[in-house]
Amino acid sequence: MKIEVVCAERESQRSVVLDLPEGSTIGGAIAAASCIGGFLPLGSEATCCGVFGKLAGPETVLNDGDRVELYRPLIVAAKDARRRRARMGKDTAPG
Repeated sequence: MKIEVVCAERESQRSVVLDLPEGSTIGGAIAAASCIGGFLPLGSEATCCGVFGKLAGPETVLNDGDRVELYRPLIVAAKDARRRRARMGKDTAPG
């Protein structure tokens, strides 16, 4: 089955398409992607992962066509960023 593994790093985005056996997991896909030349260190900053934007653990079994996403930690939580903008008079949220 075809699986895509993507990781948005600070300076670039990395993506690789893998051909994995049925029953492969997120953990297996990440390990396979990390073995590809030029793809190290894949997800060195990643703290969690998911499939098509939904959080999932490394034991999650994948389906053909899934996109495994590695997520970096937030530098500033969204709620804190909104509070800072509001204090500075720059919160442009509709309402």
